[in-house]
Amino acid sequence: MKLTDWINLVALGIALVILWQFRQIALLIFAAVVITVALNSMVRFFSRIYGWPRPRSVLVTGALVLLGGIIFLGLVLPLFVSQFQELLLLTPRGFEQLNVWFDTFQANPPDWFPEQDLRLIPGLPDLLRQVASIGSRVFGNFLTFFSSSVAIVLQVLLLVVLTLMMLANPSAYRRLLLRLFPSGYRRRADEILDKCEKSLMFWLGGVALSSIFVATLSFTGLVLLGVPYAFAHAVLAGLFNFIPNLGPTLSAVFPVFVALLQSPGTALAVIALYVLIQNVESYWFSPMVMQKQVDLLPAATLISQIFFATFFGPVGLILALPLAVVCKTWIEEAWIIDVLDRSGDREVENVSNVSPLEYERSQPDV
Repeated sequence: MKLTDWINLVALGIALVILWQFRQIALLIFAAVVITVALNSMVRFFSRIYGWPRPRSVLVTGALVLLGGIIFLGLVLPLFVSQFQELLLLTPRGFEQLNVWFDTFQANPPDWFPEQDLRLIPGLPDLLRQVASIGSRVFGNFLTFFSSSVAIVLQVLLLVVLTLMMLANPSAYRRLLLRLFPSGYRRRADEILDKCEKSLMFWLGGVALSSIFVATLSFTGLVLLGVPYAFAHAVLAGLFNFIPNLGPTLSAVFPVFVALLQSPGTALAVIALYVLIQNVESYWFSPMVMQKQVDLLPAATLISQIFFATFFGPVGLILALPLAVVCKTWIEEAWIIDVLDRSGDREVENVSNVSPLEYERSQPDV
């Protein structure tokens, strides 16, 4: 390697170390980019349909987002918060009720239950007591943490400021990012950024529709089953739907334990409801609305969640799928197509230029 190559390698290593030290800020910047991509599509829509200049389109988009935020804060959030506070109080009681039922089952098992299987049960109530204790502490401190954490408020404000700055002039930030690439590769990098933007838009649109679909079905089903605080459960189901694999399971915890306060049959009905909703969403609704979404294998999605959650914490888990979408696009375009495929094409071209006799003589004896 040349001296310049070593210098570039060392500079890249230093840059990665610095980026790792500020990884939480990097995640916020990425979240701001995702939001900017979504809002920029609205700006382009107004500019294309009505012929407005970009500043007017940005102002109209910002006004619509502000109006939606006011409606959400005025109508949706108060009802959700009031129900969610009650929900946090009822969920530990659901743990306790489940523990009582298992104690009763162990003391007076039904006639149809085999006696030899009772030996497997004694440790289960103790395990449930520990889970209930941990769950009570976690759920009891949930709202306290989010209402008193100054860091989260500052992060949200930083996210809003970054989004507004990028939305005002996204092309300038894009040109700044492209300057980090070699001059001969900047045009190709610009094409890859276009594909990343399209992939993020397909994902955002698809997951938003899917979340609304899941929230609507959850609310309707829980109302029919008579489970309290159906609105809060539905909002949680829609929000957790942004987290694939783990999200649907987490969203079912609250309604199941609240339903346990009514009867075991109601809890089983809630479990069946959520399983049905997730199957309908996974096998019918998502394939219908996400035909152009980036195709990620289920195992790759789960691995990306574990990876980003391990290294970046809860925020990494929330942003795991858009991060995976962007990484997949860059790996396919910059590495597989631009490096591996072209290298293979050169090898085929070199082989095709060799005569059959020369190629046969070049092969080693076996």
